[in-house]
Amino acid sequence: MTDIATLLKRFVCAVPVVVGLTVGAAQADPIRIALAETPSDEMAAFFVALDRAKANGLDYEWTAFADEELAIQAVLSGQMDIGFGTPYSIMQRSKAPLRIIFQLSKLKFFPVTTMDYASLKDLDGQPIMLHSRGGGTDSIANVIEEKEGITFGERSYVPGSANRVVAMMADQAKATILDLSNKNKIIAEAGDKFHVLPMFDVDASDEALFANLDWITANEDQVDIFVKALLSTWQDMTADPTVIRRETNPDGPIGQLPAEILDGLDGFYAEAVEGGLYDPNGGGRKAAAADMEWYTEAGQLDGDPASLNVEDFWYFKPLDAAMQ
Repeated sequence: MTDIATLLKRFVCAVPVVVGLTVGAAQADPIRIALAETPSDEMAAFFVALDRAKANGLDYEWTAFADEELAIQAVLSGQMDIGFGTPYSIMQRSKAPLRIIFQLSKLKFFPVTTMDYASLKDLDGQPIMLHSRGGGTDSIANVIEEKEGITFGERSYVPGSANRVVAMMADQAKATILDLSNKNKIIAEAGDKFHVLPMFDVDASDEALFANLDWITANEDQVDIFVKALLSTWQDMTADPTVIRRETNPDGPIGQLPAEILDGLDGFYAEAVEGGLYDPNGGGRKAAAADMEWYTEAGQLDGDPASLNVEDFWYFKPLDAAMQ
């Protein structure tokens, strides 16, 4: 597990992949958002929420980092204000008061392998390709090992499900863990070569929005605008998944994606909503409780889940206010 000193040392050399956009020059200090990957179909709902927040006066800029670890580091260092990720280990071990304020998505991921493997137990001792060290897919691998009584071989890290699909198609790996969209893509393109292994259900957080508590309380109005926009988007998306395609700004980062991705947004969000990828209420205390259990079992939190104080990891006030 990556410790704090290693994270901060790596941050010195870290360079973000994409410098994002500044919106609304009226304020001197826009909130700085650290994305854990470049804009993609699965981030379209988030950018719709950003547009709604902008319409209500939120001033922001975003930067896409190569992976979740770098996004976490950027918030830890104060370079960025809000980040994507589930930094539970860092929260517990760091003196920085990081807190989650909104669950963006659940850990709805799928183990995809070549036909060489028929079950999770067959992966004992086998190498596996994951998203990032200490991230959601890493925790899934840890829990698979615990539940199935196996130990994976070498773990390699390739950020982005789409990039792992490319690696699998190029025979660079035989086993990985993919999100819903890319699981469907690889099976549609090469269902004779790859399949999905049966796996247990997971309700814990995959991506969540987190920030330093001191910053949250000092910027309460901006945070409230942001969380209200997220909540309204998640609730509208649950009622009608086509709202994401309809509200996607054609001149924004999602609108600039290839036409085939844009054309698939309705299908992606319909499947994602049906599959339970998003909590229309932003996760809140239910997600926090599930996270305590999951990330303890995954080895990223120490202690008994029942004894952990969720308010050491979540700050509920903005979401509570948005729900009223």
